[in-house]
Amino acid sequence: MPQTHSAHPVRSAATRDGERAIDTAAAAHPIPDRHGQNLYTTDTELHGLLALYLPADLLRHLQPHLERLGALAGGPLDELAGTADRNPPLLKQRTRTGVDEQKVIKHPAYVEMERLALSEFGLAAISHRDETLGWKGRMPPLVKYALTYLFVQAEFGLCCPVSMTDSLTRTLKKFGHPELVAKYLPRLTSLDFDELAQGAMFMTEQAAGSDIAATATLARREADGSWRISGDKWFCSNPDADFAMVLARAEDGPAGMKGVSLFLLPRRLDDGSLNRYRIIRLKDKLGTRSMASGEIRLEGAVAYLVGEEGRGFVQMADMVNNSRLSNGVRAAGLMRRAVAEAEFVAGERQAFGRKLADMPLMQRQLDKLRLPAEQARTMVFQTAAALARSDAGEDGAYALLRILTPMIKFRACRDARRVTGDAMEVRGGCGYIEEWSDPRLLRDAHLGSIWEGTSNIVALDVVRAIRREQSLPLLAAHVHGLLDEADLAPAYADALRQAFARAACLAEVAVAEGGDVLARQAASALYHCTSAIAMAWEARRCGSAQRLRWSQLVLLHRVLPRDPLAASAIPGEWNTPAVVPSAA
Repeated sequence: MPQTHSAHPVRSAATRDGERAIDTAAAAHPIPDRHGQNLYTTDTELHGLLALYLPADLLRHLQPHLERLGALAGGPLDELAGTADRNPPLLKQRTRTGVDEQKVIKHPAYVEMERLALSEFGLAAISHRDETLGWKGRMPPLVKYALTYLFVQAEFGLCCPVSMTDSLTRTLKKFGHPELVAKYLPRLTSLDFDELAQGAMFMTEQAAGSDIAATATLARREADGSWRISGDKWFCSNPDADFAMVLARAEDGPAGMKGVSLFLLPRRLDDGSLNRYRIIRLKDKLGTRSMASGEIRLEGAVAYLVGEEGRGFVQMADMVNNSRLSNGVRAAGLMRRAVAEAEFVAGERQAFGRKLADMPLMQRQLDKLRLPAEQARTMVFQTAAALARSDAGEDGAYALLRILTPMIKFRACRDARRVTGDAMEVRGGCGYIEEWSDPRLLRDAHLGSIWEGTSNIVALDVVRAIRREQSLPLLAAHVHGLLDEADLAPAYADALRQAFARAACLAEVAVAEGGDVLARQAASALYHCTSAIAMAWEARRCGSAQRLRWSQLVLLHRVLPRDPLAASAIPGEWNTPAVVPSAA
């Protein structure tokens, strides 16, 4: 039977008393420890955003599931993640009787996290099922991302296989032959932990990297319509997944991108035997240590063509684009966890007779952490809403999604590296100790801007979306619509409009000049202006003075030109951005 969790009641008085007891004990100790807090119930900004972006009846239904996951992420799940991080997977080559049968040995803590993510909460299948978590009907993408946002605050590594399984399923449904879909979709969308299948992407090669046209792996067509694939793949996360999407070049196909096709590779064949590929070794990584990544050697492995032959890049790009949005969600979640830890420490730690949070320099430091974290959170909600409209076939929504996705992948993943590092400093020396969450957050954050497209590749994809999908006018129409609905003070609304106009002009220049030189600058400018406008819209719709203030700070500190000598000398400028007109 599917191991889903039934609906849970709203927090009981005992639960609330328990949380207060945790807070009291932490405050009484000179080294504050947030462990045990509910990461959902303590995140009041998230409550307001969910109420804005989700239908009220759906949010009411999800409330107990959000609370349960928040409680898990703040305690048991965080402990499992720490244990799995300290006990990475191992590759077993043979059985004890000498049979060559590879197996990735995962620590029980990681397996339990797999059960929670894939079975109980259905994070990989939720977008492909008509009933999940007791809700009748298909839920919007934001539900999956909101749950992932909470889950990743405890465990980052597993969220990669979760994302790849979700993205592989989406790509198979979109491009796969109906017989292929019918054969494999049930396992990919199952919630039964003993039956469900996981997915992966085997794309990267030593010489190719992001240059898909240089793919050297070869595919040979067989008489029965299947293919045999041979070659090496250099960086394969979740290498023992039940299914993988693989890029390969048909033996008789043309050179370059037009010769590359997309294939579905099963781990086991119909008779139960292992397919003909081997995991050469597992990678020794800086972060995501809980999750296996390895090198794969394909030795005539059976695979099935997905979509049209020679269109592999287009089809894989669809999968990668979906996974890149997940990357942005994960970066936002890491930043939220880092900021919340820093806020808790600053609010509880006493030094020189005062709480750290009462000290002006700490207040400025916390604001500098909150700003990119809240920008990323807003962009997650905005991009998820665009994805829902695109999937519904709304005119222009796909072009909007095509530019929002690389924007958040580029900027949020880079911001997460800095935020997790600076938040570590707030905890002081303890923040550098592996017993705490800070080192793991920092190590994991660095992968976000590397996998599924490095920063340069993704910034160029922003420019590509403008050039090929004509996305810039759609983005402009979207942000202007938000401004019209926000009913801001005229001076502030004009400041935001002018800032976006300058960012759009820079992006047009980047397109005209080929994009290579100005791509990063243009991607950042569009991200900052879009997030500032969207945060202002959220502020007015939610009645959140904080979000309006953060919108102003984005404009002041991440968009407008400033004299660093003069501005840095303004006392309390992070708290009172007086040069930015406030809303009426």
